[in-house]
Amino acid sequence: MSLAPAERFARLRLARTDRIGPVAFTQLLARYGSAIAALDALPGLIRKSGASTPPPVEAVERELAAGEALGARLLVLGDAGFPEMLAALDPPPPILWTRGDAGLLNRPCVAIVGARIASAGGQRIARGLAQQLGQAGHVVVSGMARGIDAAAHEGALPTGTVAVLGGGVSDIYPPEHADLYARLTERGCIVSESPVGARAQARDFPRRNRIISGLSRGVVVVEAELRSGSLITARLAAEQGRDVFAVPGSPLDPRARGPNELLRQGAILCEGIEDIERAFHTLRTLREPPSEPLRFDDKLDQALLDRVAALLSPTPTPRDEIARALNAPAAQVAAALLELSLVGRAELLPGGLASI
Repeated sequence: MSLAPAERFARLRLARTDRIGPVAFTQLLARYGSAIAALDALPGLIRKSGASTPPPVEAVERELAAGEALGARLLVLGDAGFPEMLAALDPPPPILWTRGDAGLLNRPCVAIVGARIASAGGQRIARGLAQQLGQAGHVVVSGMARGIDAAAHEGALPTGTVAVLGGGVSDIYPPEHADLYARLTERGCIVSESPVGARAQARDFPRRNRIISGLSRGVVVVEAELRSGSLITARLAAEQGRDVFAVPGSPLDPRARGPNELLRQGAILCEGIEDIERAFHTLRTLREPPSEPLRFDDKLDQALLDRVAALLSPTPTPRDEIARALNAPAAQVAAALLELSLVGRAELLPGGLASI
């Protein structure tokens, strides 16, 4: 069942509101039941600050028009076609823009990621593994970067591949991948959480990596140095309950340090598709039993807000720990953290964490 057009518009507008990330978005929907109601309630929630004011209706209309002109498709959390794997995340991304075959997002996916400055051997492994995965019925997901990403897309183009971008769905980066981008829109799918026309910024890539891992049953790291976005993707995959695979390499090659370290930490050795298929045959279900929705108390006084804020620090703190420290109901603390985030006094993080 699809959302009504007015609710879809409201969800896009709420998602584009400053200081409202996926965590706050999800909590606002749980609290008010719809984005329309949440937008109506925002002025009352923002007690002392002009922050978190929703963008003008005209700005959202311009984004929709830009997407339509590009031939892009908007997927909103709650839409029938929204990817099931992403909808099950805690929290899920509120919106996605796509170009190409969005149906690929709901097929079994495996991510292949790795070094931008990749060896010829690493690229050959990524290309061959992607080809084999595609022939076995998997959709290969990657980030359209140089090196391993590009090789993975090339190998899987005949069978289906998804490129997740940091910028908007029209942001071709690196520029030399213009031809690959064109083929992906024709035979694969381009995905982005960013507004149409946005250029990628450093802060966008963690969100991009979270979608790469979130779409996938497992993530394969082919080559990566110890401090790299590929290892961040692997960590996110582990947090999301996905399997992490690593292709081993020579200790003399710095690009092998990342996969080798993952193996030391318990990643699954990947020398070919057989290792991936074997793991999937014994895979536990990725979905956890749905938790009860949070119940919020609208009557929050300033004293509670200040007491919750005083317990926050730059180190992420579990919401339940704050509730125990205050001897307060968890639902009230959750509501207080939401209000604090809307005025820039707290940051809501996945996993029920909060910081300043």
